[in-house]
Amino acid sequence: MSGKFIVIEGLDGAGTTTQAGLLRDWLAERGTVLLTREPTDRSVGRVIRKVLAGDPEAPDFHALPWLFAADRADHLFGQIDPALKAGTHVISDRYYHSSLAYQSLTLPLGKVAALNDFRAPDLTLFVDVSVDICLQRIEARGDALEIFEKRDRLERIAGAYQEVNAFLRVRGELIEEIDGAKPVNEVFEDIRASVEQLGV
Repeated sequence: MSGKFIVIEGLDGAGTTTQAGLLRDWLAERGTVLLTREPTDRSVGRVIRKVLAGDPEAPDFHALPWLFAADRADHLFGQIDPALKAGTHVISDRYYHSSLAYQSLTLPLGKVAALNDFRAPDLTLFVDVSVDICLQRIEARGDALEIFEKRDRLERIAGAYQEVNAFLRVRGELIEEIDGAKPVNEVFEDIRASVEQLGV
């Protein structure tokens, strides 16, 4: 029996990484689980992180749609698919939904979608948080800001996500919106309730 493929999405600062970890811990009590993320820690993913950090030696920003697609192909065929076939549940902190939202700032949505013709998740959980709250959380981390972690870009990406979620629902994807402004434990309870509907 194959595992379930669950993706957690949201703006930078939405809390996707925290919720992915909580979901991993909960699913681990019910079977084997792999928690992964995009960009990955694999070879192409490491290049992407240099672009996002503004490394002057990294490829140009405009190469990101293709870099993300290459990283995703490596991620899917090298990690996700083998784990699912082995009966392991897979949680990915971001997947192609992020590319469709973030990279559609520089390319038309249809072109980004064409680069990302990959298997759909069994469930996508979109952690919905306002730009104001996301910025507060990003600033509280105290880390150097990445290129997308600025108000004007986050506001555009928030709008793009709504378009992307509608686009993917028309294609038949299961996308649940989760109120990410609640306390962390309440957000997770909503996520757990959605995941339980998959029969895990």
